[in-house]
Amino acid sequence: MSFRGWIKKTKAGQLAWRVFIGLLGGGVTVIGAIALVAPGPGVLILLAGLGILASEFAWASRAMNKTKSMAQSAANKVGMPIWVKYLIFAGAAAFSIVVIVFYLHNN
Repeated sequence: MSFRGWIKKTKAGQLAWRVFIGLLGGGVTVIGAIALVAPGPGVLILLAGLGILASEFAWASRAMNKTKSMAQSAANKVGMPIWVKYLIFAGAAAFSIVVIVFYLHNN
């Protein structure tokens, strides 16, 4: 039996689990909302928080799907071909590896 199943055996456990998921997911969602206006991957953090909330709340699943569709439509408006996105991602990953290896080699 999973930990989640063990907790949700009783009504009090179900309520405690929903409160825990609500606080955790809500906190991550708030951090994501702050990261939307501050430097950081706001949409990704926001989706992570909604994903946590969606494990227990149906409204969060609907909100997550709406947010994902809005992000996809914004990405489609940019009009960048998918291979360019993959090339940028691969280049950034390679650059990160080179920087890490260089840093570790010099220390």
